[in-house]
Amino acid sequence: MKLIIQIPCYNEEGTLAIALAALPRQIPGIDKVEWLIIDDGSTDKTVEVALANGVDHIVHLPHNQGLARGFMAGLEACLKAGADIIVNTDADNQYCADDIPKLVEPILSGRAEIVIGARPISEIEHFSFTKKMLQKLGSWVVRVASNTDIPDAPSGFRAISRGAAIHLNVFSEYTYTLETIIQAGQKNMAITSVPIRINEDLRPSRLLKSIPSYVKRSILTIFRIFMTYRPIMFFIVPGALLFTSGLLISLRFLYFFFIGDGEGHIQSIILASLLMGNGFFLVVVGLVADLISVNRKLLEKINWRIHSLEEVVLEKQNRGISQNESC
Repeated sequence: MKLIIQIPCYNEEGTLAIALAALPRQIPGIDKVEWLIIDDGSTDKTVEVALANGVDHIVHLPHNQGLARGFMAGLEACLKAGADIIVNTDADNQYCADDIPKLVEPILSGRAEIVIGARPISEIEHFSFTKKMLQKLGSWVVRVASNTDIPDAPSGFRAISRGAAIHLNVFSEYTYTLETIIQAGQKNMAITSVPIRINEDLRPSRLLKSIPSYVKRSILTIFRIFMTYRPIMFFIVPGALLFTSGLLISLRFLYFFFIGDGEGHIQSIILASLLMGNGFFLVVVGLVADLISVNRKLLEKINWRIHSLEEVVLEKQNRGISQNESC
């Protein structure tokens, strides 16, 4: 059983050594623990610091591509390196590495495929009130969209089984945290959370450049999640409400028209037409979006089968090499 701890990095020379020093090399139930960093186009000495501190694998991205793409590049590299379990953590040492065994245990015991470390959000002193509220709002949206009960969806401290990692695909360029949980919920993966501790804040968050920017990007991410994974709720439900409202207003106009008082209610029929037209348009868009989501699921299934075939081929190659060496 091999576990790889991956750390997405972008100019982390100041904190990476601290984060790596805290990582374990032995975990109960795990035969081998390796470390991997994703160098997301760093221009400082991040790679040199990683090598000096015993990192086993380094994934180089030619330029900064963002946290989400870095995360997915790390998953791909971990799978190719033969990881049975992947733990993702941050280079700023935000999460307590001593809780990694606790994070991995539900996967080892077969109770979960993905485990999210739940931070004590209300107790984190360096989180502003606005950020705490947005964290809670984001977690609530994810629970609604994914039908899960994860209390801290934005947490990047998580353990993922090999099978779950193969199934995950992130389309957002901003962050992977919310989208991966929603995908897990929609694909009926076993997902749970465990309470974890955090360390002292070493540097400001890279995602939280400013409160207005964080609010804007968080809201856009939430809207995109609903459009992508809940098209019926996002488009068809509002469209049906608009259409129904327009229909009721038009029936009201017809009532006055038939009793001979229609001339004084022309504005009602104009409003009804606008509501019904917009409602019908949203319903059509929702149906198209739902069909696109079906196509996306089929593509993800094809991607999973390709991964499975690659693993079979790799396993056969390894067996062939072992047999040749024994001869």
